Amino acid sequence: MSTTTTTAPSGGARAAAATADYLDQRTGVGKAVKEFARKIFPDHWSFLLGEIALYSFVTLLISGVFLTMFFVPSMTEVHYDGPWRELQGVAMSEAFASTLRLSFEVRGGLLMRQIHHWAALIFMAAIVTHMMRVFFTGAFRKPREINWVVGFVLMILGLAAGFSGYSLPDDVLSGNGLRITDGVVKSIPILGSYLSYFLFGGEFPGHDIIPRLFTVHILLVPGLILALIALHLFLVVLHKHTQYPGSGRTNANVVGFPLFPVYVAKAGGYFFLVFGVIALMGATMSINPVWNYGPYDPSPVSAGAQPDWYMLFLEGSLRMMPGQLEYMIGDYTLSLNVLIPAMVVPGVLFMLLALYPFVEAFATGDKREHHVLDRPRNRPYRTAFGVSVLVAFFILVLAGSNDLIATHFHLSINDITWVFRFLLFLGPWAAFVVTKRICLALQRKDRELVLHGHETGQIVRFASGEYIEVHKPLDAHERWLRVQHEAIRPLEIEPAEDSRGVRRKGYRADALRQRLSRVFYEDRIEPVTPAELEAAHSHGDHDALGSDQEKAPAEILAGGAPVGGGTHLVAGPSDETGPDARNS
Repeated sequence: MSTTTTTAPSGGARAAAATADYLDQRTGVGKAVKEFARKIFPDHWSFLLGEIALYSFVTLLISGVFLTMFFVPSMTEVHYDGPWRELQGVAMSEAFASTLRLSFEVRGGLLMRQIHHWAALIFMAAIVTHMMRVFFTGAFRKPREINWVVGFVLMILGLAAGFSGYSLPDDVLSGNGLRITDGVVKSIPILGSYLSYFLFGGEFPGHDIIPRLFTVHILLVPGLILALIALHLFLVVLHKHTQYPGSGRTNANVVGFPLFPVYVAKAGGYFFLVFGVIALMGATMSINPVWNYGPYDPSPVSAGAQPDWYMLFLEGSLRMMPGQLEYMIGDYTLSLNVLIPAMVVPGVLFMLLALYPFVEAFATGDKREHHVLDRPRNRPYRTAFGVSVLVAFFILVLAGSNDLIATHFHLSINDITWVFRFLLFLGPWAAFVVTKRICLALQRKDRELVLHGHETGQIVRFASGEYIEVHKPLDAHERWLRVQHEAIRPLEIEPAEDSRGVRRKGYRADALRQRLSRVFYEDRIEPVTPAELEAAHSHGDHDALGSDQEKAPAEILAGGAPVGGGTHLVAGPSDETGPDARNS
């Protein structure tokens, strides 16, 4: 005879259960949590880039709340009376004085300042790298075009948050940045001077810019970023996560792990890793020592004065622009030497990124949903275009440090500037051509591997005296990876006139789309077809080697565990049993 004892739940467990039941009956949150917890997410290291951006932003919020309690956003003039002897009695704004007090007198203040600054740099780096991953793998395709625009706006808001926060201490370095901003605003035709007076509350530097930047930095921009992050994550969950190509992975499934408990545990641990690394950097790596720069004074401008890395491209654009492009039109000065590098060049780069998903969709005419990512080599034009934009960005970043390059390497700053001017036009073009050729070469290598297999170095002699090298065949999974992409060809359109000689409506738009698709897909390498694979594996006397690579494609795909897709290798009824046959 056996007895069973039941342990009654503890008081804490009963209270938690009662609270959960109370909320569920009044909000229906239980169903949402249950559905969300079972959401499947794929596992790949590159997906962590977006998490680094998110956790860096959380670190910014935590450290920013601390700094807000001690920073005084005022441009009222005071005389410093604190522990930093070099600035004793020096006139400065309350903003700069409170920054010094944060650094030297508030316990943990300098650590928090440096954590906040490093987190901002890593936040922007993670956003840019995350967008690069999304771009090069084609994760922006339908239905994620809106999410790409949301991510793009998040990047712009990150720039705004970084610039507004960087300018708050009112030191010499940030003041020079505001002086440049004033010049850029005044270069806008007709409206420039009015906008400058509005922003600064009078003639530069005015008395209102620091309080206004403070409001933008702690309220407006963070609020918008939080709202867009929520929208971004909602769209990720709504559309389901993209996944890298591989056997068994299709547009109709997601291969990975559930959010709870796997990714909840991973995300929690990863947050503490990111926070720990940022805290270690803040504790050991000095950044923005404003006490060495002094309060803002419009007269000194030292060499080596650069903004944070994410704004260096704008600095480089201004430094490279010739200064002669300034014209008087009546009573107005048209400063093209400021307007073009500060607004036109960044505007072109940003608009190319923002609109690219829509341009590519227009060129392909593809209306289908895509949840499986591209290998960058299989989209040569997109990959080459992305690399060319990055090269232009890096050239502008280097140009923003032309004085440091000149002093460190004992070179002429004028020669360096001229080199960067030429590189800005030649570098992206050369990067585009080279990258596109590399992608096409990698596709040819994939074709060779699928048709012939991996080289083994084993030489065999036949009775006829012929020597051949034995190749190791690809398994079904590797073959699938190398042939799963679609062969996108330039669009074909109907003639300009119908059978009665009447000009067809919409022909001009179709002709534009056709020309654009030729730019994208004229140069391409076709994936291996079943017929090509069969021909490559028919070797006559070589079949005596008895290798698995001599099997017919259908036999190889049918044997062992079924692998997904392979639309270019699906041939015959025997292949329709695979999990992706419905997508063929």
